[in-house]
Amino acid sequence: MKKLIFTLAISLTCFSTVNAQELEKSLLWEISGNGLTASSYLYGTIHMTCDATLDEDVIKALDDTSLLVLELDMDDPSMQMKMMKGLYMKEGKHLKDLVEEDDYQTISEFVKSEMGMPIEMIGHMKPFLISAMFYPKLLGCPVKSIEASLMEVAHKQEEEVLGLETVEEQLLVFDEIPYEDQAADLLRSAKDKLVKDKASFEKLLKYYSDEDIEGMIKMMEEDKELSTAKHSDKMLDNRNKNWIAKISEFSKKQPTFYGVGAAHLAGDQGVIKLLREAGYTVKAVH
Repeated sequence: MKKLIFTLAISLTCFSTVNAQELEKSLLWEISGNGLTASSYLYGTIHMTCDATLDEDVIKALDDTSLLVLELDMDDPSMQMKMMKGLYMKEGKHLKDLVEEDDYQTISEFVKSEMGMPIEMIGHMKPFLISAMFYPKLLGCPVKSIEASLMEVAHKQEEEVLGLETVEEQLLVFDEIPYEDQAADLLRSAKDKLVKDKASFEKLLKYYSDEDIEGMIKMMEEDKELSTAKHSDKMLDNRNKNWIAKISEFSKKQPTFYGVGAAHLAGDQGVIKLLREAGYTVKAVH
C-alpha cells in the first residue's frame, strides 16, 4: 500500500500550463523575504526513480532547515487506513459501468497479465488508482523515491515530517475528475500495453535529470487527450494555490524544507510564481 501511495502521486504532479516567462533549470529554490527571519527551501521531487541520491545542495538545505514538509505527511501512522477509505468510486460504481464490454475485456486481460489478479478484485477502485498500480513497471528498475530519501535525512536529524495536504484531500481530486475520463486513460494503457506510457516516462525522467522544470511542463502539453492534462486545474493549479498559505505559515515559524512534485514548480499557476506574487523572493540554488 505504501508503494501505491508513492506512485499514485505521480499522476497528480505531471501536468500544468506553459509559463510565459521561463524559469532557470533548477530543482532547488530558496524562499526568503516577506518577513522571514531565515530562508526556507522548495525542492521539486519525482516520485519514482532508479536513483534517489540527494545532491550536496539539497543536503545542505536540509541541514539549514528544521522541518520537512512533503505533499503528504508520510509519517502519519493512520495514512494507510485513510488511503483505504478513499480508494473506491462513489455510489458503488464499477469499471464495467464506465466502458464498453469489449473495452472492459481488454482492461481485464491487461490487469490479469500484468498484475496476476482478476479485474473484479479492483474494479470498484477509482480508475486512476488502478493505473497507478502499473507505474513501477514504467521504470525498469527497483523503484526508489526522492521523498523517502528526504525523510531518511529528516529522521536522522530528528526533525518532524508534515504534509501540505491530507490523504483525503489528495484522493478527492480523483472524485472531481470524471471517472469516465480516468477509465479512458486506463484503456489506452491497456490497449498498447504501456508502450506509450513507458516512452513518456523515459522522456520525463530525462527532463528531471536535466532539472528542466519548464521542459517537463511543455512535454505534458503535447498529450492533451490525457484526462490529467484536461483537468490540470484540479490536478495542479487548485492544489498549488491552497499550498501557498500553508507554506507561508510553516516558513514564518521555522526554516522549512518543502518537497513537492517537480511539475508543481513552474507555470503561471506554479508554486514559484505564486510565492513571488505573495511577496516572497524565490531564487534558484545551483
